[in-house]
Amino acid sequence: MGIPKYNEMYLPLLKALGDRAVHTNREMADTIAEILGITQQERQQFTLTSGVSVFSNRVNWACTYLKKAGLVESERRGHHRLTDEGYQILQNPPQLLDNNFLCKYPSFQDFYLAESSSAERSSSPSESDETPQDLIDHAFSSLNQKLADDLMAEIMSKDPSFFEQLVVKLLQKMGYGGSVSDSGFVTQQSNDGGIDGIIREDKLGFDQIYIQAKRWDPEKSISRPDIQKFSGALRDEGASKGLFITTAKFSDGARASAEKQHIVLVDGKRLTRLMIEYDLGVSPIAKYEIKTIDSDFFNGADE
Repeated sequence: MGIPKYNEMYLPLLKALGDRAVHTNREMADTIAEILGITQQERQQFTLTSGVSVFSNRVNWACTYLKKAGLVESERRGHHRLTDEGYQILQNPPQLLDNNFLCKYPSFQDFYLAESSSAERSSSPSESDETPQDLIDHAFSSLNQKLADDLMAEIMSKDPSFFEQLVVKLLQKMGYGGSVSDSGFVTQQSNDGGIDGIIREDKLGFDQIYIQAKRWDPEKSISRPDIQKFSGALRDEGASKGLFITTAKFSDGARASAEKQHIVLVDGKRLTRLMIEYDLGVSPIAKYEIKTIDSDFFNGADE
């Protein structure tokens, strides 16, 4: 069913606190997951920017919004219970418990409209069903997708030899060969035998990874025969580890063949993701920090 939006958790959250007892974030999330049928796999999906659980993040924001409306209160950080107003709402819930309904409470309206204005969103509460974290993640994903597209365009504007050098540099950025500058190299194009590059797997060079690098049209697919040809080149070299990396895609047959031959495949989409992750061909233009409470500080751990 997918993970509900934060405002779809309002009523389940009130139900999770329906016994009027104090419950922790974890207890509250467990009960909401049971009510909504959220699977363990769904609970282990993480946000792009903060690395926290998407489900837990939305539960926490739902709790924040209900607190702003005065339906939930916190005895201390991470421990919540229903207020009298929250209990009354739970006994006779509206047909739709959403931000429009919560705006009947002045404290929520002041908070919500101020937040909407700062985010340059509509002042209509019903139009917002994403938490600030969701908005950040979506923006981050969109920016990275555009960057990936721009990277691919730049790669395709270069000649194949540039791409082979790029692949070796990427593996070095990823830590193969340690800090040794000559840990990888591109083979001679006239006599490479189907091997485009070689890189050490460790600092001392006890093992090597043989590379096939194909700068092909991103809309085309590498097929099974291409993998088999590379596998034959690996056997000729007595190699046990191969990496086939391309700007294109891989057919299902190619993937099945590579799995049998223990050849690692990297297609165009994964290639650009790795370049972004390891800062190859890209540079930062801005950095943002998302901060949270330092529990150790408030618990006296630094004393």
